[in-house]
Amino acid sequence: MGIELLTPYTKVELEPQKTGERRQIGLFVGKFAPIHLAHLVIADQVWRELNLERILFMPEYDDENGTIISLLVRALQGHPGFGIDMARLNRARQPLIDTLKTLIANNPETDFYLIAGSDEIGRLSQLENASELAQLVQLVGVQRPKFRTGTSLPILWVDVPQMDISSKNLRDMMRHGIEPKFLIPDAVLDVIKERGLYGL
Repeated sequence: MGIELLTPYTKVELEPQKTGERRQIGLFVGKFAPIHLAHLVIADQVWRELNLERILFMPEYDDENGTIISLLVRALQGHPGFGIDMARLNRARQPLIDTLKTLIANNPETDFYLIAGSDEIGRLSQLENASELAQLVQLVGVQRPKFRTGTSLPILWVDVPQMDISSKNLRDMMRHGIEPKFLIPDAVLDVIKERGLYGL
């Protein structure tokens, strides 16, 4: 049975802690085009509240100039718990479960935590291999406080502040010449402007 841990910022429904020397790594899969503050807040909250060793951002796409990776590197600089994993890069059409099986085979001493938003949790629940997926990794659902997506899958729910930010909306803003200040890390926005990305 889960335990509710209350903090000033987040409520986490925790399952009993695993013991031993196994590593605890979070996986954050997405397009990150571009990465924004909501991505970072979600990752930081999960990292801190679940006491994970690291959160690995797993981009699913990049262009020939390495834009997404370079922006991720700038965004994650200085955070001791964040890193980048290329296992999903340009393999978005490959079933996610295949990527996870490869990761687990290559890292048998690691427990993986797959981070997903409420919409993504609902989508994952509909997959034919949903039960197998949930056995391979611990699913971590991030959602607004007191809101839950109905699912039979075992989920660790982490409540995060409501931040209505999407990469698509940010791209639209920049194409219209609007700088998304306070929505994208300054270091990332600097690179976007220097390279003239997304219309800026």
